[in-house]
Amino acid sequence: MGAYLAYKEMLRNQGRFLLFSLVIALITVLVLFIAGLGEGLGSGNKQYIEKLNADLIVYKAKVDLSIGTSKIERSKLSAIRRVEGVAEVGPISFSAASLVFADGRKPLNVSLIGVEPGLPGEVPAYQGRQLGGRRANEAVVDRNTALRAKVGVGDTIQVKSIQAAQEEYYDLLVVGVSDGRQYSLQPSIVVPMLTFEKIKPQAVVGAGDAELISNVAAVRLSDPAASAAVAQRLQAEVADIQVADRVTAYENTPGYSAQQGTLSTQRGFVLLIGVLVIGGFFQIQTLQKVAQIGMLKAIGTSNRTVAAASIIQIILVTAIGVAIGSAVTIGLSLVFPPTVPIAFTGPNVLVGVISLLVIGPIGGFISVRQALRVEPLTALGLAS
Repeated sequence: MGAYLAYKEMLRNQGRFLLFSLVIALITVLVLFIAGLGEGLGSGNKQYIEKLNADLIVYKAKVDLSIGTSKIERSKLSAIRRVEGVAEVGPISFSAASLVFADGRKPLNVSLIGVEPGLPGEVPAYQGRQLGGRRANEAVVDRNTALRAKVGVGDTIQVKSIQAAQEEYYDLLVVGVSDGRQYSLQPSIVVPMLTFEKIKPQAVVGAGDAELISNVAAVRLSDPAASAAVAQRLQAEVADIQVADRVTAYENTPGYSAQQGTLSTQRGFVLLIGVLVIGGFFQIQTLQKVAQIGMLKAIGTSNRTVAAASIIQIILVTAIGVAIGSAVTIGLSLVFPPTVPIAFTGPNVLVGVISLLVIGPIGGFISVRQALRVEPLTALGLAS
């Protein structure tokens, strides 16, 4: 009987219930886009480190896990490699550069990453091949660079770098394309370490240290399950270093924690607003039909039936709104350009949808209680 009453009322007031479903759909779009923006921004900061083919990352001590200020000397890599449990070590350096185009397109800012071919830190090429040698003028670009720069395997890209306050240009052959490997919210190009030293921005042309210095070292372990023990051993046996796993490393990248905290707060407020809006709508709805509820109770309808009708309406209206909002979100996501840092993942979307489905009954709980407290005689104006 409760389902029948809910269905008949929704059928007779289709416009009203559809309009409110559209309101819930807008809330759904907002929640899912905030979730997608959080995932996109987080991914843009952490992609390279999160997918790193290493178990631990070594920083210089006392730099608060800041990659930009960390400096690891080449001689220290040998000491790290000698520690029990370490299988291989690869230096990684980071800088910034721009890709310029002969057709006059706007330059593309990229993260320039220097690695040793064949060692941890190198990215896999899903198209083409890996880097050939330490001095090769070659690059493996990530998927974001390939899409935004419109380049592929076999193309030549031109990198602009500031050398001694002068703009210098270097041609690199694209030998491979990897999956998404953004770093610091920018698409990345990965080059051999000695090529990186040559083209990275620097104060003096040809400047270089007697000993090559990288920002961090990526460590691959013989037994990844023993990462905590090896990390302690590294810090005990190698002086002036700090060791972190990949998750700790990307959570300490500039802006990552602040971005995620801000977006999580926004999503929480949107859900709270959703609860208030849904609750307000159904409370007004209940106030408008006090006489009808009183009549139902006067002819013997139980509180259980009245509550069931209200709950079913709340669930159906919320589900329809969430379904419409999800479909709109998916449609909009297909037309976003690659420059927009937004990404939808299955778990992320699922959490958002379940949250929205839950807030419907929560928001409508007050209206259900209000319906149960309606006195038949008072509602019909017959009370003395």
